[in-house]
Amino acid sequence: MNKTPLMLLSLSLLYFAPLLVNTTGFITIGMAQAADSKPATRQSKIVPAMRDRVYSQLARAQKQADEGDKIGGFAILDEVKARLDSLNSYERAMLWNFYGFMQYGNDDTALAMTSFENVVREEGIPDSLYLSTLYSLAQLAMQQNNYPKALGYLKQWQSVNKKALTSGQNLLFAQIFYQDKQYDSCITHIDSAIAQALAKNDLPAENWLILQRAAYFELKQPKQVTKVMEQLVRYYNKAEYWPQLAAMYGEIGEEAKQLAVMEAAWQNDFITKPNDIISLVQLYLYHNVPYKAANLLHEAIDKGQVSAKEKYFNLLAQAYLMAKEDNKAIPVLQQAASIAETGVFDAKLAQAYLNTEHWQLAQDAAKKAIARGGLSSTGTMYLVAGMAQFNLKKYDQALTSLTQAISYAETTKVAKQWFTYVEKEQIQQNRLAMLN
Repeated sequence: MNKTPLMLLSLSLLYFAPLLVNTTGFITIGMAQAADSKPATRQSKIVPAMRDRVYSQLARAQKQADEGDKIGGFAILDEVKARLDSLNSYERAMLWNFYGFMQYGNDDTALAMTSFENVVREEGIPDSLYLSTLYSLAQLAMQQNNYPKALGYLKQWQSVNKKALTSGQNLLFAQIFYQDKQYDSCITHIDSAIAQALAKNDLPAENWLILQRAAYFELKQPKQVTKVMEQLVRYYNKAEYWPQLAAMYGEIGEEAKQLAVMEAAWQNDFITKPNDIISLVQLYLYHNVPYKAANLLHEAIDKGQVSAKEKYFNLLAQAYLMAKEDNKAIPVLQQAASIAETGVFDAKLAQAYLNTEHWQLAQDAAKKAIARGGLSSTGTMYLVAGMAQFNLKKYDQALTSLTQAISYAETTKVAKQWFTYVEKEQIQQNRLAMLN
């Protein structure tokens, strides 16, 4: 939590000017509530008056501080402190209050907290000062990352303050409960803060929703996280929220919504990161829309949004092949083969050439794939080579390739069938040649 600004007491508020905290979490100065307005859990106290001599010394200390002389201001407070036993409870409380303000302004939060703790120890102080000081102590403890202590102050404050919590107060509770890993309690308060805002037709603050999302995430409630993401998209419409919402739809098994949100994000230029583009490509493939996947990835590579890496060429070729666009897959596979260290893409090229009846190219690519190695199925490449050679009427070469294919378990059955077929065709062609 960032350091919040403290203002020095003004002279006009000196008698009844306790530390108050506004709903945004910034510490400010405000007029005290009437001293006779007492919550039931704190006994009414008679608040003694501040004597002129003490008032003038505190006023001098403030003037020195206002003029930038912090050392002089503290020296005056020290003079008052030297007669501490002669001060009444309200005078002591205001002295500690001044110390607290000046110490906080001097970036000494720990000392400021000690001073404010001295304020609430005094009996004869207005409830407004007692309550607001406790609340500010909770904020300062949170700044110090002492969340159990912050919660202690808040609970002490709440035991006296019987009014319904404001949205800002609910937020502070939620923030501290979250940091203290009490996520259910955090949800209770942040839900209340958001409901209060919506009841007044106000948008819940973005950071409130982010806190709510974080708490639900920690509680492993993906459906609730998704609902919060829907609100972030609806109310704040930031580019980063769209892919996050899509991811949550995927998490809870609503793939159709996941694709719809990603498509909408792409159309609105919200998807620019490579990972998000690849996610949309993969979603298209998952939903059997390979042509859209191919067009999107091809465009992204051309624009430099996705780097021209082997794995993305592979994905692009896969999309084209799934879309039965072998002719478009071929140049992509050629690029990939030129930068690959194995024959994997040569193998895919061989298959694409075979599908498009480029027999010689299919044979050459299959041989190259076998020579470069790294294949998941070498037998398949011998099979492709044999089929291409058969169509080129290279029967002897085809039978040699198919014999190799038969030796691999994954292609034995098909290769034997092709071997028998090629043998018969070769005999038939030889007979026809003899007749001619």
